[in-house]
Amino acid sequence: MEEQEYWESDPESLVFDRDRHIYYLLMMYQLLPSPYQGQEINRLTLAYFVISGLDILRALDRIDKEAVINWVLSLQAHPRNESTFEKGQFYGFHGSRSSQFQSNNNGAAIFNGSHLASTYCALAILKTVGYDLSLIDSELLLKSMKELQQPDGCFMPIHTGGETDLRFVFCAAAICSMLGNWSGMDREKAKEYIVNCQSYDGGFGLIPGSESHGGATYCAVASLKLMGFLEEDLLSKKASCDIINVPLLLDWSLQKQAQDGGFQGRANKPTDTCYAFWVGGVLRILGADKFINESALRGFLLTCQSEYGGFSKFPGLLPDLYHSYYGFCAYSLLKEPGLNSLCVELGLTDVAAVGL
Repeated sequence: MEEQEYWESDPESLVFDRDRHIYYLLMMYQLLPSPYQGQEINRLTLAYFVISGLDILRALDRIDKEAVINWVLSLQAHPRNESTFEKGQFYGFHGSRSSQFQSNNNGAAIFNGSHLASTYCALAILKTVGYDLSLIDSELLLKSMKELQQPDGCFMPIHTGGETDLRFVFCAAAICSMLGNWSGMDREKAKEYIVNCQSYDGGFGLIPGSESHGGATYCAVASLKLMGFLEEDLLSKKASCDIINVPLLLDWSLQKQAQDGGFQGRANKPTDTCYAFWVGGVLRILGADKFINESALRGFLLTCQSEYGGFSKFPGLLPDLYHSYYGFCAYSLLKEPGLNSLCVELGLTDVAAVGL
């Protein structure tokens, strides 16, 4: 997928084509094209884009939910035996079979390559297809996840050798929220880390002192919302927030909508389909999505809609699962008819989030 391919859009077909998007996702559900071979390690994440995408499009009845449940559960990491809990190991979910069966230099199998992002995607898929998460050994998962939290409040995604940034704070918060159990993290420490990531311009960087970024800003704001540190409708006179600078954050977020209607992830960068959700979602959580120029945003997104179904990163490129999913999320935020509404802070539909 490193080489970009281009296609010419048909001006007469520039309406949200729900049926074609469903066919695109069903094709990906049946068989991933060869360009995704390099993403094998992230197969569970790709599955999340497909399954949750079909839920947004109200087409979840097209898949075998029982088969999906069995496959996802097969990727969970477990201790060698019930009485053994190896401190430092994380018992979440593997991203794919290739991370589930690694070998060390001596050829001995290492059965635990589970990852916070994969675990978030696994639980999100299971909630989406209606699986009862109380059937999972959440105590073991959360106890081992807490070992991943660092002294500064951030999280490593794996039990050894991983980077730390806001992405994994969000994953941890979302995991605790979905399981209804916050024993897996110290929320106060996580809050302090997030606060330290807010930049002078109001946005959030992935780590303290780094450049503000749309994805990092979503992870920060969504985490604070999930952890209970942000009130509803922060722009109302009755609401208050003394942990982050909301007016500066609002200003930064609104400035990210460019003249072509799309959203940028950073200042002076081209607009990109996914930031319609990352930044648009922040504005929804803040209660400020009414300030989005919705007509202009729809116009930009339609230029990224593929004739094959799905969305591309930029106009004229072929579609990919990542940008397709966040394109569907953006249209849900825009209240497109025929789509399920979103629980923005969890990255799931409202139906999946409440477990209906």
